[in-house]
Amino acid sequence: MGAKSPRPQRSSETSEVSTPVGRALAARAIPLREFRHPGPVTSLEQAAEERGQRPSQVVRSILFRLAADAYAMVLVAGPQQVDWKALRRHLGQSRLTMASADEVRAVTGYEIGAVSPFGLPRPVRVLLDESVLGEEELSIGSGERGTTVILPTADLLRALGDVERVRVT
Repeated sequence: MGAKSPRPQRSSETSEVSTPVGRALAARAIPLREFRHPGPVTSLEQAAEERGQRPSQVVRSILFRLAADAYAMVLVAGPQQVDWKALRRHLGQSRLTMASADEVRAVTGYEIGAVSPFGLPRPVRVLLDESVLGEEELSIGSGERGTTVILPTADLLRALGDVERVRVT
């Protein structure tokens, strides 16, 4: 039997890992590809199309403020919306807000649009919505706007470890 040929590489994909998230995952021996968008990304649909993916393959990492200096990150499949009531119930919080751009930068070190649960300057509670588990391959924030990390779902789960799996969409 012949060896399986490697997946063809698009011109915007790089074989060298250069982003903060790519480096953090590579250090854990997680296989990945990085994809650089040719220009500004203005929508989820555009991002998915340029990556050769469906919107449901794009993982959004959304940071919520629970209290002063207490945060949780929720990973959801692209088009899904967080059900605030379900999230509050799961977290045991009567009140929470989405983190501001300044808070996102301070807590994660990343800009909105490039956020990921990997390579963070300090630990953050991460919740993985079940909507993310419906695809075999996903893309997630790389720590740099305009670039994403693409990896198999099984490898994302391996990298996340014992993450809280929830249904909050």
